[in-house]
Amino acid sequence: MSPLTPLDGRRIRAAVIGTGAIARGSHLPALAELAAEGETEVVAAVDIDAAAVEAFCAAGGVPHAYTDLDRMLREQRPDLVTICTPPTLHRDQSIAALRAGAWVWCEKPPVPTLADYAAVEAEEGVESGPYSSIVFQHRFGSGTRHVRRLLAERALGRPLVVHCQTTWHRDTAYYSVPWRGRWATEGGGPAMGHGIHQMDLMLDLLGPWSEVRAMAGRLVHDVETEDVSTALVRFENGAMATVVNSVLSPDEVSRIRIDCERATVELTHLYGHSNANWHITPAADVSADEADAWRDFGADVPSSHLEQLRELVASMRAGERPRGSGADGRTSLELIAALYKSAFTDATVKAGEIGPGDPYYTAMHGDAPGWAPAATPAEAAISAVSSVNVAPGEEVPA
Repeated sequence: MSPLTPLDGRRIRAAVIGTGAIARGSHLPALAELAAEGETEVVAAVDIDAAAVEAFCAAGGVPHAYTDLDRMLREQRPDLVTICTPPTLHRDQSIAALRAGAWVWCEKPPVPTLADYAAVEAEEGVESGPYSSIVFQHRFGSGTRHVRRLLAERALGRPLVVHCQTTWHRDTAYYSVPWRGRWATEGGGPAMGHGIHQMDLMLDLLGPWSEVRAMAGRLVHDVETEDVSTALVRFENGAMATVVNSVLSPDEVSRIRIDCERATVELTHLYGHSNANWHITPAADVSADEADAWRDFGADVPSSHLEQLRELVASMRAGERPRGSGADGRTSLELIAALYKSAFTDATVKAGEIGPGDPYYTAMHGDAPGWAPAATPAEAAISAVSSVNVAPGEEVPA
């Protein structure tokens, strides 16, 4: 499978699926910036709410508004579809776009389960696309690029001790949105919907993990999923990490700290980072000149949807698999599935052990007693809503 028409010498035709906060605040501005650079044009938007999509198109100068995804794909034939809807819709919408020949850029969490991810992968092109990439914008920008290189070259020595923290705060009103806090529609709690960004960045910097031991709890909110989780993670390179994901923390912070043999590197921010959010503390025996070189991050390019989209567009034009797709896009989802399995079974989970036939492959709750949802009329109603083409996505900044 390949793009319907060659991409050389023309703008990439993009469509936005779901017109909620993340589409308005992140996707459309990034597409507009690349449009100003001559790279893209937004040809359509889709939402189940006709008034919402018409207002979105009017405000953003998008020529075509739709309430039906299949019709849009058939009539507009976009090269790229960006998906900004609730997680339960991501699988079917991604598959529909790929089958129509469009590349996909899908908001996190990618899909509710590893089985769903495999189903999307199966629809990708074999050699030159189309591919489905997940929005993991914290991987991108000058700070991450610089630290990734230092770690890869072992300039800081071996990584040893890691802290990965996403301690945010969400109130009762946040969970009044029907699809939040439910396994069927959100896929999980803060590990899945909030901490996934920092865990993905941790994995991007440190490489594969080997085992995880975790706990999860519902301490405040009346939800199906957890509202806090903690985990101990061992990496293949020997490093050991603590991971905390919470929506119970009034003092909100996103943080990664990596203690290496020769330096500590730390990132402290909330929803995005620039060079100034990274700090490197050298060991006592490191020379001032070497430490200064480590601290030279170059021109400041903050993490953003724009930076990831710019790289994705370059991959599209080259016909190459983009970062955040395929096996690379699945890494954080695999860690989260293992975190839940460990927490709900009180056992250490090894990398690679969750596959077809494992209950945690098809549901993040793994049908665990006390965690698997009971069938209710409300759940049935939500499932019925999820069967439509699209739903408005009201994601928080992440």
